[in-house]
Amino acid sequence: MQIIITQDGSPTIRLEDEGVTYHSRYGAVQESQHVFIEAGLYYKAVTNKDLNILEVGFGTGLNTFLTCLEVDRLNLNVHYTALDTNPLTEELFTMLNYATFLQEPSTNELFLKLHRCDWEKENLIGKGFKLLKKNFKAEEWRSENSYDLIYYDAFAPGSQPELWTPQVMQNMYDSLKEGGVLVTYSAKSAFKRTLKNAGFEVEALPGPPGKREMTRAIK
Repeated sequence: MQIIITQDGSPTIRLEDEGVTYHSRYGAVQESQHVFIEAGLYYKAVTNKDLNILEVGFGTGLNTFLTCLEVDRLNLNVHYTALDTNPLTEELFTMLNYATFLQEPSTNELFLKLHRCDWEKENLIGKGFKLLKKNFKAEEWRSENSYDLIYYDAFAPGSQPELWTPQVMQNMYDSLKEGGVLVTYSAKSAFKRTLKNAGFEVEALPGPPGKREMTRAIK
């Protein structure tokens, strides 16, 4: 694993052997803010202030961090479950200066807390935000009518095809409450057909820098 700086100036992690990055090379924070916060969190927060969120791919903790920062601003109560089977080492996550990049250096302790808190138990991170980190394979995750919002931030289909199968997308559909939303950066035609076959209504939205489209799917 190697930390690299993306085009918006924010860091991400590159897996040298696989040649893939945790976030877009065009901008890690730009992508997360556009895909998961603006198209997902803001969309749901209009009508629901109590949100159960599932994130597939905790990774750098960036999506979790950005969500946590919005809790007070949007007056939310969030229960957040994050799946990952390869947590970052302290050496790596302490080098990810997202708080400085966002010009909110005082929030760095919050970012570190998200990584350092216990796995496999619910942690009260701050008022209105509880985090449960699970060392669990996304393709084996099962739940029913549990979540209002899913951040689907797995590696791309070309790198992790097992996470983009019809069965996994059916499981994601089943995990959502009626009216629940899944957002992801992927906009491949085959993937959108898979979502529709699972029962989702699929929207193609403008993508973040470097991508023409992204996907929002509604149960």
